[in-house]
Amino acid sequence: MAPRPNLRDMRSGLTPIFSELLPIHPLTRGSRTEQATSASVTDNFLISLEPATGEELWRGPVSDVDAAVSAARRAWAPWAARALTDRITVLRAFANTVRRDADTFADLIAREAGKPLWEARSEVDAVVAKVDIAVQAYAERTGKKKFDAGIGSSAAVRHKPHGVMAVLGPFNFPAHLPCGHIVPALIAGNAVVFKPSEKTPAVGEALVAAFHAAGVPADVIGCVIGGPEQGKALVAHPGIDGVLFTGSAQTGIAINRKLAANPGKIVALEMGGNNPIVVTDTPKLADAAAIIVQSAFATAGQRCTAARRLIVKDSVHDALMAELVPLARKLMVGDPLGEPQPFMGPVIDNDTAERLMESFVALMTGGGRVLLHMRRSLPDLPFLSPGIIDVTEVPERPDIELFGPLLQVIRVPYLDTAITEANNTRFGLVASLIGGSPEDYGRFWANIRAGIINWNAPTNGASSKAPFGGIGLSGNHRPAAYYAADNSAYPVASTEMDQPRAGLMVGVRP
Repeated sequence: MAPRPNLRDMRSGLTPIFSELLPIHPLTRGSRTEQATSASVTDNFLISLEPATGEELWRGPVSDVDAAVSAARRAWAPWAARALTDRITVLRAFANTVRRDADTFADLIAREAGKPLWEARSEVDAVVAKVDIAVQAYAERTGKKKFDAGIGSSAAVRHKPHGVMAVLGPFNFPAHLPCGHIVPALIAGNAVVFKPSEKTPAVGEALVAAFHAAGVPADVIGCVIGGPEQGKALVAHPGIDGVLFTGSAQTGIAINRKLAANPGKIVALEMGGNNPIVVTDTPKLADAAAIIVQSAFATAGQRCTAARRLIVKDSVHDALMAELVPLARKLMVGDPLGEPQPFMGPVIDNDTAERLMESFVALMTGGGRVLLHMRRSLPDLPFLSPGIIDVTEVPERPDIELFGPLLQVIRVPYLDTAITEANNTRFGLVASLIGGSPEDYGRFWANIRAGIINWNAPTNGASSKAPFGGIGLSGNHRPAAYYAADNSAYPVASTEMDQPRAGLMVGVRP
């Protein structure tokens, strides 16, 4: 792979604002490690490596969680006291800050998360768009209401911010998904302590710096750098009023268990899925194959909405595989900044690549029939080609989220059998039906257990103007996206009179 400039070299070409956002520390790029993981904690420093090169991209000191929460608590009341229009103006300035330096921010996302530059650019666009969507959602979901409540009185419903919110972000969309919680929380008047994934701290720190550059006070949004220990400390901290989490089911369950005895903290869990995509009778098999590829292999399969299981009706199986397998074989896997742009970059680190390869082999030896071999072209870098394996004859198919470019195929005789198989999971994030009639989709929609149900669209096709979340191990019925406003403020009901007027009519001695 061709050498690329390091962050220090890039700085001279940046606009004045964004040059201050990049996380330049005394030591940035370093030597390539033999078996690099994307992040590690050394001597109280967190080090982030580029998945595509194994080279050090960033390092920074691990944060003091107590200090971050204390600062946020001091900053919260003045921020909440500011007019809503003022807070919205500041956040619109944030959107403009990101928009002005979109190319540089996208480059950082591509390098640290390992996603192709075209996809990183679409993530930056989503960050910019989030502000207007969140403003609209706040007005619709948490707007003020007032109505008559009887003689001389009225009733009102207004919303208050919770206080200090902890936002724990994932590595796969290190800017967009945290912003899905941060922006609504700030609009509502909360302070935020944001802990980015330990695998993408550079993007997290740059994101918080963009908020500060736009005028959000420094302690109203703070960044906690660290690994799992810092995350646990933040979740359990008594100064935190709510936890907004996006990540794995394992971590989400641990958070839920930790806070189960503390109903005063609102907890919103956005977790993963063992998502089914069902294909029934359709003449458009080439289109179906393209939808499946988008669903299973976009972001190298590292999306919570990625299709993990392809459930195919027998009548279309052979013809569909004749379209799908050659198309998946053509997908370009390569350097996120390379030209021509690849469809997929690497997975996040070598540990992930090794576990996915082990899972592929386990399915194969457990009775799976390989349709397209998953391959690792470079032993010391986490590039994986797409893998497709028929697991119809595997007696005990694991109900787990294999977070990478690995698609399992299951053959079934009927649509009703496909629906039963699709529901054979503890997760419930997203499901898609490809083909069929409106009546077929009606039956599918009515019987599938998922928070997102699509027809002739990818599993990872979800509008930011709709709620986003799942059930079961996929979430706790607190969806994000448009409904994130619900998690950022609580409703207060009031009965109000301009003068006290009351009397006791029953049970009073004369």
